[in-house]
Amino acid sequence: MSTINDVSRLAGVSKATVSRVLSGSRGVKEASRQAVLKAAEELKYRPNVIAQSLLSQSTGCIGVICAQDNINQSTGYLYALEKHLSQHQKHLLLRFANNKGEVMQALEELTCGLCDDVLIIGARFELNISDENIILVDCMDGDTGNSIQFDHAFAAETACNFLIKQGRRQIALINPEHAGGVEPVLLGYKRALENNFLPFNRNLIFTDASSSSVALQVLLNNSTTLNFNALLVADELEAQRAITQLQAFNKSVPDDIMVFSLAGSLNLPGIPTIPAIEYSMDAMAARIVAWLNQKTHSVLGSYVLRGDLIIPDMSGRK
Repeated sequence: MSTINDVSRLAGVSKATVSRVLSGSRGVKEASRQAVLKAAEELKYRPNVIAQSLLSQSTGCIGVICAQDNINQSTGYLYALEKHLSQHQKHLLLRFANNKGEVMQALEELTCGLCDDVLIIGARFELNISDENIILVDCMDGDTGNSIQFDHAFAAETACNFLIKQGRRQIALINPEHAGGVEPVLLGYKRALENNFLPFNRNLIFTDASSSSVALQVLLNNSTTLNFNALLVADELEAQRAITQLQAFNKSVPDDIMVFSLAGSLNLPGIPTIPAIEYSMDAMAARIVAWLNQKTHSVLGSYVLRGDLIIPDMSGRK
């Protein structure tokens, strides 16, 4: 097993320099840093995390509590975070939670010496947390403390503007409270209709249904009177469910009804590619790591992340 002495000799630098590079400290020449990283990689050297934490009074671990049902989004978050954290010799410690009680229990566990900081992702319930060592990512009460929020109003307005340009003027919206961002989504939806001089039909809006499938069932049962030709849903998981349900009612997607995902695109065999809003997990992770490295409120505070409009290539569609 390689030691720090082996890395020092191969890189041609002192042990102190190796230690500073591997702990993420500043003030090391770039040439020396690259030499140390290359030597550590060649020797497959892994520093003793426990020993490092005793010396630096830092665990080097970042706790992540995933409090959302969408496993696809969770995977995107975790992949981006692990990539950026590993570049700064930080380790990810993961917990999953389905309600406030489980979040608080996981938070208590992670903050008892296991982690330096904790990220809570996708909580759709109030947490009332303002600890400077905790970052809320796309959480319901993300306007308190350090947080990264998704611009749901901009996403909904962008989606509606796109659909209207496609000739889709009867746009249904299914966004149950558990999906998050209900008020800003509705704000963006209304703003787009107003700017395009279209009437607002409350019967096309479902934000309090027990589930998206129940809401869509109501829409389909009343399709002769509601006559919707576009559907906004919270994310790609809801889009997948909606498309399957629409097809069961012999509704073609996107010919009869164009489905639009407000968070994440859909690319699965047998499922039509649909327009979507995508958020850069890489940009989010970079922002978080910048805050963790500098620990300055002005670096993060409350940061709003806007998504990008993803338009599928439908030129070959019949």
